[in-house]
Amino acid sequence: MEELFSKVLQVNVRCRDCEERKLNIRVTIELQLTTSPVHKRDLLVRLTDDADPYFLFNLSISEEDFQSLKVQQGLLIDFASFPQKFIDLLNLCSSEQGSENPRFLLHLSCQSASLEGPANFSVVETNAFKHLNHLSLRLTQGSDKHVRDYLAACLSSLKIEKQALETKLKKTEEDLSRQLSYAQQTLSEKTRELDKLRSEWTTQTSSLSSRHSNELQSEREKALELQSKLQQQTEQLRQELESSHRKNSQQLQSRLSEMESSCRDLTERKYKNESAIRDLKIKLVGAEEECQRSKQQLLTLRRENSSLDTEVHEKERLVSQLQLRVAVLEQESKDKDQLMGRTKEVLEATQRQKETAEEAAEMKELQMKKLESTVKSLSEELIKANGIIKKLQGEVRGLVGKIKMKNTVTVSQEKVLQETTGKLQNVEKDLQSAQQQLTNKDEQVCKLKEQLEATVQKLNESKEVLKTNENVISWLNKQLNEKLLTKKPEGLDNPAPLPATAGLRAQFYPQSLKPVGTPMTVVGPASAEPRTVQSVSKHIGEAVGLDSKYFERRDDSIPVYGLPSNLLPKDLPQRTKPPVPSAYFSA
Repeated sequence: MEELFSKVLQVNVRCRDCEERKLNIRVTIELQLTTSPVHKRDLLVRLTDDADPYFLFNLSISEEDFQSLKVQQGLLIDFASFPQKFIDLLNLCSSEQGSENPRFLLHLSCQSASLEGPANFSVVETNAFKHLNHLSLRLTQGSDKHVRDYLAACLSSLKIEKQALETKLKKTEEDLSRQLSYAQQTLSEKTRELDKLRSEWTTQTSSLSSRHSNELQSEREKALELQSKLQQQTEQLRQELESSHRKNSQQLQSRLSEMESSCRDLTERKYKNESAIRDLKIKLVGAEEECQRSKQQLLTLRRENSSLDTEVHEKERLVSQLQLRVAVLEQESKDKDQLMGRTKEVLEATQRQKETAEEAAEMKELQMKKLESTVKSLSEELIKANGIIKKLQGEVRGLVGKIKMKNTVTVSQEKVLQETTGKLQNVEKDLQSAQQQLTNKDEQVCKLKEQLEATVQKLNESKEVLKTNENVISWLNKQLNEKLLTKKPEGLDNPAPLPATAGLRAQFYPQSLKPVGTPMTVVGPASAEPRTVQSVSKHIGEAVGLDSKYFERRDDSIPVYGLPSNLLPKDLPQRTKPPVPSAYFSA
């Protein structure tokens, strides 16, 4: 744990239905490095109040959380430079606290009436135009465990500070006692020197006075003897002696004044040291009393702490168990939320596919209605093709019904999902299978899109084939009717005209005009022997010159109108939509 920033800042606090107020809140930023199981860096932001120990708001920002924060608030920095930039903003706020109109402000807003629950901590820059929100962090209020941990950390830091103060007090006591002993030694030495100087001065003055008195007596005696002769000399000598005596006395008086001034200084220093010693003794007594009080408080706190530790230990066990359960439930709820989001995306995709399928079905219905209007003029074999088309419509409706059923199943699955919150452990096991089913479903969606495009292409081709078939059939009917009218059968003078209702029954296979299974017969009203389609088509092709593309076999063409029932399943692809796998239950 590395502490990057810790400072008391002025924060504007806003609560619901309350006026804005300013508080001095300590903002602490720490960088936490974790190496197990993966090397991670988390940025911890903590708001505390030195006056209120229960005021605690925390926020832990990981690198993943920072990426979402960066996207939400449009940040231009990475996670490595984010702490320093945040600290720079806080330093700007602290530097402008004393100004009347600060440019950078800190806001702490809470939705509750008091500071409870989550709160938004934001750094706002004010200018003449608007308030610019540089950064907004959502902090959570510290729980009882966090508050206990914070108070325990504060208590441990206070104990460390107390130990440091005790050691510092001991050091200061030792230093002061050492200084006191040294001052006492110097004071005793100075007093000895002063006494010695006084004794020397008294001895010198006494010796000088005695010498002077002796000299005076001798000189008086000499002067009495030689008063007449040496009066002048004596006067000169007396003057010289007086001057020398004055000089000596002045020197002694100056030295005495110096000694007295040094003595005064020493006495003043002595009094000052004595007063400092008294103050230190008073402080020492006060510190000892505070130390005794703190020791008594420590004893009471240790007793309370020992009783609280047992309770806290039991509660921490319960809290750890509950936290494990909450963490497991939160992880499972997150996984379920992800599953819900994926299933919603899958549902939206299926609904889009359903809408496209319904639109395609409607287009097909319109196209089939148009085809039905054109097919009514054909023979009974073409009516069978209408039945096939109706079957296809039924399949499309069945697909739409299946999609609706799947929608209802998904709705019921959502209800079951809400009811199965207690079965989250089993759902975790189904998560892998659901992911595999989602990948399969994506593949099936791609295949369905391809099949849809192929069916649209085939439908367009079948339209073209139908138009060509109609043209060919109408042309063949016209040619056959002309041929039958030109040829008169034997034994009949007046041939009966061809009835419009009977018409020509021709089995037409657009892939090839070769006989498949049973030959195509042409029956006239007066003819008794059937003719094969092969001979007729050959005769007509040779006579009229029909293009050979109508008789070529096409692999991608759709057999139309009057095919045998045993050939339909082989040529018609079954365009059934694969079932959409469930995200929660295996297929």
